[in-house]
This record gives sequence, C-alpha cells and structure tokens, in this order.
Amino acid sequence: MIKKIAFLFLAIGLLISCNNESAVEEEISKIPVEVKIDRFDKVFAEATPENLPQLKKEYPLLFPKQYPDSVWVNMMNDTIQQELNRETVKAFPKFEQEEEIESLFQHLKYYFPQFQVPKVITVTSEVDYRNKVIVADSVVLVSLDTYLGEEHKFYIGLQEYLKKNFRKEQIVPDMATAYAEQFVPQPQGRTFLAAMVYYGKLLYVKDRLIPNFSEAQRMGYTEKEMEWALTNEEQIWRYFIEHEVLYDTDSELQRRFINLAPFSKFRLQLDNESPPQLGQYMGWQIVRQFAEKNPDVSLAELLQTDAEELFKKSNYKPRKP
Repeated sequence: MIKKIAFLFLAIGLLISCNNESAVEEEISKIPVEVKIDRFDKVFAEATPENLPQLKKEYPLLFPKQYPDSVWVNMMNDTIQQELNRETVKAFPKFEQEEEIESLFQHLKYYFPQFQVPKVITVTSEVDYRNKVIVADSVVLVSLDTYLGEEHKFYIGLQEYLKKNFRKEQIVPDMATAYAEQFVPQPQGRTFLAAMVYYGKLLYVKDRLIPNFSEAQRMGYTEKEMEWALTNEEQIWRYFIEHEVLYDTDSELQRRFINLAPFSKFRLQLDNESPPQLGQYMGWQIVRQFAEKNPDVSLAELLQTDAEELFKKSNYKPRKP
C-alpha cells in the first residue's frame, strides 16, 4: 500500500513537472527575436581581388588590420581555398538551421535576459575544428567547412572521434556550448569533482537551451556512445568512488575523463569500448539530480553554486538504463 502511494505521488510530481516545462516552452516560443544570417562564405567565394576594398568595408571584423591585402588576394587565388569554397556552398546551398538558431536565441533570452541577439556570419576556416563556432559580443562566426559530413574527403586523415561531429546537425549544439561557456563560471578548485561539475553545468545549460535536441547531440556522442554511458553509469561511478578520484587534483584525470579523446581511460580492457569525456557525462548527471531535488534554485543560482555543495545536495545516485 505504501509503495502504491509513493508511486502515485511520484507520478503526480512528474505530471506537474511536465506541465510546468510545457508552459515554460510555450512562453519561450513567444519571445520575439530576429535572426540574421550573413553568408560571408558565399560572398568570399564569389569575390575577386577588385572587390576586396568593398569587402573590407562591409566586414571589418573579418579582415584584421595587421594582415596586408596580399594575404586575402592569395587566399582568393588559392586552388585549395577555391575547392573548399565550392564544397562548402555545395553542402550548404541554403542555410537550413535558421529556425533552430531562432529557438536557441529565444531560450538564451529567457534564461539570460542580458543576452543580445547577434548576427550569425558563416565563414570557412581551413577546417579549424578547434574553433568551429566563435561567439563575440554582436556576432557569431560559424565555420561551415567543419560541418560538411564526417565522411567528406577534406577530413581524410583526421581521427574518427573528431570527425563524428563534423555534421550540420551539430551546428546548433556547438553554438549552445559556446554560449554556455559565456555564462558558466570557471571552476574555483582544482579537484576532479570541480571539473566534473563545471562541465556538468555546461551540459545542463544546454538541456535548457536546446531541449529539442537529443541527449547524444548535446553531449556530442553517437547514440551508441550515449547508450554505453547510461548502461554503465553505475559501474563508472563505482570506479570513481573506489579509486577515490573525486577530490584528487591530479591533472591526468582530466586528460583521462574530461578532455576530448578516442575513449575514456580507466586503464582496463574495456577502455576501447567506452566513449570519451565520461567525467563530463557524470558531472552532467550530478547537476541534473541537484536541479531535480532543489526545484526552487534558479538556473542563475545553480551556476553560482560551489561544486562540493552542489554535489552533496544532489545526493547523486546513478541512473538505471
């Protein structure tokens, strides 16, 4: 009888939570934002050296003064750059992510009222995959040549763990990451727990900003990797506890479990099967459980909460698959 009553209260709580989330999403959808997409990648692809003075006038941000005109003229005439331009325009004849970006900006405006809607400028960057999205005060630069599809010939020689997210479906999740980094304070401590919670906060902000994207897309995982993480969450947590890593300050732990890599490094036979960045994934689950158990804490307050306090108040328990 007691179990039935507990289940009933749980079901009612979930129903209320879903209704509240639906009401919030409806309110967010009504926030007016105007998305401006500027296809500079196309403009530059069609430009000639004679157009350069006008281009520099229209896009001063993209032509740093320390570089002479010869740099841009050589780029226009470079055959590899020309092929890059053609392949980018071929992959993106139209920029189809405008509605998704509009939704992202609406969510940013709701959760961070100080957010000012920027202009989105698409560029090519010689496949600079470390800077796929750059956020500045009034603009967002999106390097379309890093989203041509993981099997594209330009990515031959790059490792699979890098290429898997070179897809146009990851543009908006990557934008959400870039913005989350603007709003989440850097960790105060040097412990592994502090790093986990910091990245957990980033991912939790993405939960709020792009709720219509899958967990795998928010994490940058394949669906198979996401399934592995969920299936093995309890074992991962047990490993962290048994090896007493939470309060360890050894930077090697971040290389093993936080940084982008082919896989996470437990130093066990199963390493090659595991997805990378499982420390981030576990931090995400801790932050989520803190938010669930502390519904009166606002997002702004959550982001300011110290890692250890957040962890203790989360009363974290691994999810069941």
